[in-house]
Amino acid sequence: MQKTINGAMLKSMIITAAKLLEINRATIDSLNVFPVPDGDTGTNMSLTLQSAVKELLSCNSNSIYDVAEAVSKGALRGARGNSGVILSQVLRGFCNTVKEAQSVDIKLFASAVQNGAKVAYGAVSKPKEGTMLTVAREVGEYAWSMRGKFKDFEAFLPELIKKGEDTVEKTPELLPVLKKAGVVDAGGKGLMCLYEGMYKALIGEEVGGNISVNEPKANETLMDHADIMNLGVIEFAYCTEFFIININKKTTLADIEKLREKLMAMGDCVIVIGDLELVKVHVHTNKPGVALSYALELGELDKVKIENMLEQNRELKKKYEAEKKDMAMLAVSVGDGISDIFRDLTVDGIIEGGQSMNPSASSIADAAQRINADTIFVLPNNKNIILAAEQAKSLVEGKNIHVIPTKNIPQGFSAALAFNPEVSAEENKANMIHALDNVTAGQVTYAVRTTKIDGFSLKEGDIIGLDNKKILAKGDNVNKVVKDLIARLKSMSDEIITLYYGQDVKEEDAAQLQAELQELYPECDVEINYGGQPIYYYLIALE
Repeated sequence: MQKTINGAMLKSMIITAAKLLEINRATIDSLNVFPVPDGDTGTNMSLTLQSAVKELLSCNSNSIYDVAEAVSKGALRGARGNSGVILSQVLRGFCNTVKEAQSVDIKLFASAVQNGAKVAYGAVSKPKEGTMLTVAREVGEYAWSMRGKFKDFEAFLPELIKKGEDTVEKTPELLPVLKKAGVVDAGGKGLMCLYEGMYKALIGEEVGGNISVNEPKANETLMDHADIMNLGVIEFAYCTEFFIININKKTTLADIEKLREKLMAMGDCVIVIGDLELVKVHVHTNKPGVALSYALELGELDKVKIENMLEQNRELKKKYEAEKKDMAMLAVSVGDGISDIFRDLTVDGIIEGGQSMNPSASSIADAAQRINADTIFVLPNNKNIILAAEQAKSLVEGKNIHVIPTKNIPQGFSAALAFNPEVSAEENKANMIHALDNVTAGQVTYAVRTTKIDGFSLKEGDIIGLDNKKILAKGDNVNKVVKDLIARLKSMSDEIITLYYGQDVKEEDAAQLQAELQELYPECDVEINYGGQPIYYYLIALE
């Protein structure tokens, strides 16, 4: 019977939980309330926990403090999507509670589970019941109430899991949208994989499947400028390159190897390749003359090149400082056409991401860190990325980060258009947030399952039109659904209708739809642009 948990066991519990979550990832993804092909709760939670595992595996210590710090740090950096951010906060609260202990008993474990829920609630501005927050809270409260009734974890953890599973099954009664969709809360289901995985590790039950500790990174596209992160202190000042020719007859291959060893002792980035006919040498060193003298012992020198990297470094820094902006923008984008539009709107950094792959807090932070500006406005352009963007702020050093809560691509365009480098950061922030009210957005995709939701009886493959909150149109023809959706979204004050067509739509089909809409709405300007986004046939903006 296990009455306490040590650091090694805690490490095993987290790794096993990550495996179990990855095994169940697709099932959890399928619980998306909207029956669209981009349900990603399971993926986001799995990648968040895998980031914690990656940090764990680089930790050689089995102390509870070091294990807890690694889990907390890794989950923070890898958090993606709302569910991933909440999971990272559950882990943060748990780890902060246990990290000072030599071992974890049931009472401390119960306190940690309860604190994890409290920290997670604090991370969400408007918590909703019937979500994974409810599951975390009820499991935490139950754990605390039952802490004195069990003597070992083998009996305690199954009771917590049963309570959690019961709460997950109850979520449709607490959140009507779940009941309408006929699903339980996906995040709650994912959270139970954490607790179940912990229990399986504790009783020694093997969990199959693999996890990848090489977290997939968002494809970052940034403006060309000197990367300040690579302009650190130069330890070895001179990049020295040359060939050794006409090699002495008494020189041996062992002598060439000895040259390599001598150069490695006096510098870095050493390359010594060749044979007794020709040897190429490269080394960064503070004593290029000594390097040349060593080589002269083997033969003649040819094509000697010595570059002062200190001066290069100074020039790069000077160029970097000269090009630095007061303010810049970083946008999350999906599709090459959408990214090109953001660049045309003077956005400095682009992270490829979106519904099908939410970028992590770490990816957003890294992209912001690389932008050559003091103040950066981040445009998440997806309601499921806003929390990760907010979390990224704590990972960026030396810069002011403002997250503009753009929930879709059209809002991102509107915010970018409102940006003015001639006014203050605070004025820009206010103007960009205000601009979000000037655009109404919609999107057209297809249903991935048969269900009833928002008054529609959907079957798999139906074309559906929706805004950020609910499904507004359905049919079996893309153009017809676009027209029906616009009819539902359009107000009397709208003057411009813009369609961004996706990678599965032909340009001529988009042009035909544009003409039909122009005839339907002669008082509006109807525009089309290539977006190149996956999954969604059209993104629609009305202004």
